[in-house]
Amino acid sequence: MSTAWWRDAVIYQVYPRSFADADGDGIGDIAGIRSRLGHLRDLGVDAIWTSPWYPSPMADAGYDVADFRDIDPVFGTLAEASALITEAHEANIRIIIDIVPNHVSSKHPWFQKALAGEGRDRFWFRNEPTNWTGEFGGKTWTRLPDESWYLHLFTPEQPDLNWDNPEVRAEFESILRFWFDRGVDGIRIDSAALLVKDPALPEVVDGEPHPFHDLDAVHDIYRSWRRIADAYPEKALIGEVWMPDVTRFTNYLRPDELHAAFNFDFLGCAWDATLMRACIDRTLAAHATVGAPPTWVLSNHDVTRHVTRYGRADTTFSFDNNLDGTPVDLALGTRRARAAALLTLSLPGATYVYQGEELGLGEHEGIPEDLVQDPMFARRGHTRDGCRVPLPWSGDEAPFGFSGSAVELWLPQPAEWKGLTVQAQTGDPGSMLELYRTAIRLRRGFRDAPMDWVGTGAGVLAYTRGPDLVVALNLSERAVALPDHTSVLLTSAPLDGDLLPPDTAVWLRR
Repeated sequence: MSTAWWRDAVIYQVYPRSFADADGDGIGDIAGIRSRLGHLRDLGVDAIWTSPWYPSPMADAGYDVADFRDIDPVFGTLAEASALITEAHEANIRIIIDIVPNHVSSKHPWFQKALAGEGRDRFWFRNEPTNWTGEFGGKTWTRLPDESWYLHLFTPEQPDLNWDNPEVRAEFESILRFWFDRGVDGIRIDSAALLVKDPALPEVVDGEPHPFHDLDAVHDIYRSWRRIADAYPEKALIGEVWMPDVTRFTNYLRPDELHAAFNFDFLGCAWDATLMRACIDRTLAAHATVGAPPTWVLSNHDVTRHVTRYGRADTTFSFDNNLDGTPVDLALGTRRARAAALLTLSLPGATYVYQGEELGLGEHEGIPEDLVQDPMFARRGHTRDGCRVPLPWSGDEAPFGFSGSAVELWLPQPAEWKGLTVQAQTGDPGSMLELYRTAIRLRRGFRDAPMDWVGTGAGVLAYTRGPDLVVALNLSERAVALPDHTSVLLTSAPLDGDLLPPDTAVWLRR
């Protein structure tokens, strides 16, 4: 792997609570990740990105962090985290961890001191609240007994930090060094565009600068972080940047800022050839202006799994477009997800795979309301828990090898997952798992090659990667002729002679 490994890596997101449970308490842990490194090695991924594993009251699944320099006991210990980093490196897998810089837990020592009157300027305390709407919906200010209010763009248990305070900036720079010194290869930055607020705290007014989304001063923070990362060998900074304006998005990827950022434009794109090609072109052009690698993302821990999205009449995704409970054709969604895997893994740049994506898991939309844990549910009527259900590894009934004992898991698994376990799919050439394994292996032969579009009919995407590979994806409702080729390397579904069926992708040798 090149020193700029993040430019073309396959990066696998591990959601620790739901990956594998080694201690039998029904919640995933670091020991569970270590026990399943063989699966990730066999899958062929280049890096693992872990969602937060820090001490936390878990008001928002660990994104309310009480201590960025330790591990929550439910996940293990700092020593186990170091062992995971070492063992992953021995398997030639790099480690990326989550940092949540916009806010901390209300149990964080800084906020507890602020409640007592010490260091309040590390946060946003005011006598009068604004009418801002939170990122989960709802109010963004909570009133204290002393009649003051504090700001939280997420839940009340996640008070926002004041990044105008030099102590806040110095603390996070120290946190970066802490983890880089322990061998972490990259940092994924949560809610990267939200950190800086207009100190006047004005109301949100259409047509005027937003008071906390994407303020120019946020780039000074990431320039300082980049200087830290550059002082270490081969470290990467990867931003979660939800930004509809392409120019504003690529500002985060300038050569002295972040190395990469998630492509939510592609994730939310409809299953439509014209829209998807426009999105791909837009992505490639925008990243070329700053010399940054594009990224391709289909799912993550916050969004409806794409097997389910692609099986709906509306195949898009946004948090404002709540489609929970609308009809889903899982067979169609799975067929499209298989084709989408060959698309994302053949485009130039880095590909992110969310755990369970390689198994073809759909959204679990049958979780009883009394078991829902996501704080977004109370505010938006939508829960992200359906994409966070513990993985099925083996066996014919829950917990499907996720836990070593028949305990109640932190979220229930659907019974129909018995045919989607790692055990059930391993060795089955028609399975989603073997499709991903084969595609990732073959990808290594062309991931540095240039891409050029090939002319095709309506509803079809086709392009070359270097002189030898042609990729075609049929998003139309009719079978179409295959591009010129000498042999077939990989298909997402069986071909119809020399025809490419609908919702099917193929890699061809020419």
